[in-house]
Amino acid sequence: MIMKKKNQIGFILVSTIIGFMLAVQFKSIKEPERRDTRDTWQLKSDILYEQKRQAQLTRDITELETQASRYETELKTSKEQALKDVVEGLKREVGITPVTGPGLIISINTISDETLFLQKAKRIAPDLLRRLINELNKYDAEHISINGQRVVNNTVIRDINGITKIDGYALNTFPIELKIIATDAEKVRDRLKVAPTIEEFFIENLTLTISQPLDTVTVPAYRNKIQVQNMEPVR
Repeated sequence: MIMKKKNQIGFILVSTIIGFMLAVQFKSIKEPERRDTRDTWQLKSDILYEQKRQAQLTRDITELETQASRYETELKTSKEQALKDVVEGLKREVGITPVTGPGLIISINTISDETLFLQKAKRIAPDLLRRLINELNKYDAEHISINGQRVVNNTVIRDINGITKIDGYALNTFPIELKIIATDAEKVRDRLKVAPTIEEFFIENLTLTISQPLDTVTVPAYRNKIQVQNMEPVR
């Protein structure tokens, strides 16, 4: 009886395994592997589309590389131009290049009037000329020349053997002409006309004639060699 029961269990187990195998085989028959059923024309069209897309991508990449190269060149050029602009600006500031712009012309001359017992001035005192330059700088004058001599930071105005000189050039004849470049030339003119320096010139029997604001005034370059101290080249 026990033996018969074991045989029944074995038969059921074997039948289950065979049934599972048949089910798997039947499913594989019902669901065959999917294959590309597109016709030849469709395949050719797809291939052509992919080729066109690849060609477009190649063109896009080439264009981007060209743009990147152009931007790099422009950046390098702009840096070089910026450096040149800085150098030119520094040259203008220190006075080694001529400058043209809006400004004024001032003429210093002597006053001679016997009825007022005024004696003709023989020269302009260095201190008086320096005060005038300081006034002009205070009123935002940007560039100044005196009788064609550019005034820079290390300009020296002094008396040498009774003659007033600017950087070694004598100012021993009248009139003495100052050329001034200023963005707001009218403001410089208006302030200078009421400055105390005007009275000081009159006391010395000198007069200032200030022109109307001019659109174009040229201040020459500094003629002497500019000495640079306490500076070493970068290594």
